[in-house]
Amino acid sequence: MTRVLIDWGGRGTVVVARTHLEVDGARIHLPDGRLSLAAQSPAPALGPLDGRYRRQSAPLTEHLSEAALNRNRVHVEVEWFIHLCEHRVLPGLEPLNAERQAGLRSLVTDFDADAVAELAEIEAVTVHDVKAVEYYIGRRLEALGLERLTPLVHFGCTSEDINNLAWAVGIRDAVEQVWLPAARDLVDQLLAMAEQTREIPMLSRTHGQPATPTTLGKELAVLAFRLRRQLKRVTEQEILGKINGATGTYAAHIVAVPGADWQEVSRTFVEGLGLTWNPLTTQIESHDWQAELYGGIAQFNRVLHNLCTDVWSYISIGYFRQIPVEGATGSSTMPHKINPIRFENAEANLELSTSLLDTLATTLSTSRWQRDLTDSTTQRNIGTAFGHSLLAISNVAQGLAKLAVAEEVLAEDLEHNWEVLAEAIQMVMRAEAIAGAPGLDSPYERLKELTRGHRVDQQRLREFVGSLGLPDAAAGRLAELTPAAYHGIAAALVDWARD
Repeated sequence: MTRVLIDWGGRGTVVVARTHLEVDGARIHLPDGRLSLAAQSPAPALGPLDGRYRRQSAPLTEHLSEAALNRNRVHVEVEWFIHLCEHRVLPGLEPLNAERQAGLRSLVTDFDADAVAELAEIEAVTVHDVKAVEYYIGRRLEALGLERLTPLVHFGCTSEDINNLAWAVGIRDAVEQVWLPAARDLVDQLLAMAEQTREIPMLSRTHGQPATPTTLGKELAVLAFRLRRQLKRVTEQEILGKINGATGTYAAHIVAVPGADWQEVSRTFVEGLGLTWNPLTTQIESHDWQAELYGGIAQFNRVLHNLCTDVWSYISIGYFRQIPVEGATGSSTMPHKINPIRFENAEANLELSTSLLDTLATTLSTSRWQRDLTDSTTQRNIGTAFGHSLLAISNVAQGLAKLAVAEEVLAEDLEHNWEVLAEAIQMVMRAEAIAGAPGLDSPYERLKELTRGHRVDQQRLREFVGSLGLPDAAAGRLAELTPAAYHGIAAALVDWARD
């Protein structure tokens, strides 16, 4: 056997670690004798989003992967080329005919694994990803009868002109086509549950202690309402873009073609991509809109995390039963268990997503002077941040679908906590005292003495109420009151969670 040094670095990357391996024929062994997994074809995924959870995160690959970024770079370059021709921005340019426009746009629609591989080969020489895109497009102009216009590719552009727009298009599409539909479906699912359970009474707990009853539907509606607010925030977020040269001054543009209205050319192009034009930037688009967007998604994550912890807790006290999945295992040693794994998985993924989104928002909000590259590496984690959120949404949806309300448990819990009516009794005492009824002084203190730290049943409360000398109407209302009926207008409040 021959000892060799295997370099695991990729094209255009800096090698940060090297491993001594043994080569035995066609097989590669680690120093401890095990076969190398990284040398297998295809190589196993390092991260879970491209491995264990690939099915759930795959839709984001279309918009936020490195391949998608390159496809969107081609898209921006092609549309800029067509835009300059269409508006005759440079002397000698004429609008392209439909056939040539279609040919250029086919570079985007037909972008495939071969395109990815070719771009990688070009980048290995250029050591520059955007320059590779320029050359990739340039190679195809002769076949379209556009070889004369090769210098028009990437005209007046710095790399960030292309990158900011490519990212903007990818993020917009990921939000609109993947994340938002999944998030909306989940909220709709939660709203349906709230509607179905709006009348089911439930003991509240504040500080973990029995408190004024509510309905299960109302509590679910609170969470749905909170989530919908964040969806509205995300939906209404502006997505900005710019194309204005090396430091945002159009300097080279003006020197090259002084007669063109470059601001108007820039504005119409950016808006033509379906984005909001940013008229004032350094070399980079400032990324503030990204920070704002990630803030909205991060807050959605936090609210969803709150839902997970609440539902998990309700499962633990028996308010929800989990519907068994045929063939599934709960505990590997305790056959009776059905663990709330969907909600636990979601919690972890929401924490990962939110941490990444917060980091993205913080890092992308700052650039040294007119440009540094902190944003470049950072933005390559956008897909990961979205992926963990999307995975969590999927898990919560599956978890909620396997819940059944244990109404008898909720009813029994209420029946064992008659002391929660102390609030209502002392409030009636206050109201009647204000109205002039005698002998109703210190209502809070008297109910505190009766109930604090004590279990009080129906009989004891009614004896207390009967001793107060309340007016008949007030006494009658309290006599009819039970913990299960003491939830105000909770059921009606569910309506606020809907549009």
